[in-house]
Amino acid sequence: MRKKDETLRDTLLDHARKIAIEQGPDALNIRALAERAGVATGTVYNYFDSKDDILLAITEEYWRKALVDLDNEVQADTFPEQLREIYAFLRNRLADSAGFWMNSLRSRQAAGRDRMSSMQKELGSAILRWMRQDKSISPVVWNEALSEERLADFVLMNMLLLLRMNAPSIEPLIEIVKRTLR
Repeated sequence: MRKKDETLRDTLLDHARKIAIEQGPDALNIRALAERAGVATGTVYNYFDSKDDILLAITEEYWRKALVDLDNEVQADTFPEQLREIYAFLRNRLADSAGFWMNSLRSRQAAGRDRMSSMQKELGSAILRWMRQDKSISPVVWNEALSEERLADFVLMNMLLLLRMNAPSIEPLIEIVKRTLR
């Protein structure tokens, strides 16, 4: 079996993204993508099983880049303030094009959620890293019932819930974190 050309895969994703943005996700199909990229439909199928697989790949790629961008956006010194910045960043991304890509997955939303769980794990790791960098948090706060990892999981779970609800702020969560870390 021939090794797949990652450059061609990226080119196909770029063309697919343009079709979906210009004409809407319903206009994206294997034949239209092949025509736009100047390749045979079989070539597209060598990289993607279906239109939904393409949309999943675009969505995953979008969130990978968002997590990299997030690292550059978080500037606050304290963990609670960092949470405010993280939430604002993610909420803006969802309101921007991330919501577009995620909504385009209609029939594959379950598969999309599965793939996005790896992005959530990366976000959880980043939250834990930012918490550990906050030198104002006393080590005596942590015990068996409340470890750094458990608090990071709690924060992530609640932040994701608030994002799904499109809550305008996360002030109650931030207040809980502040009181917990005293």
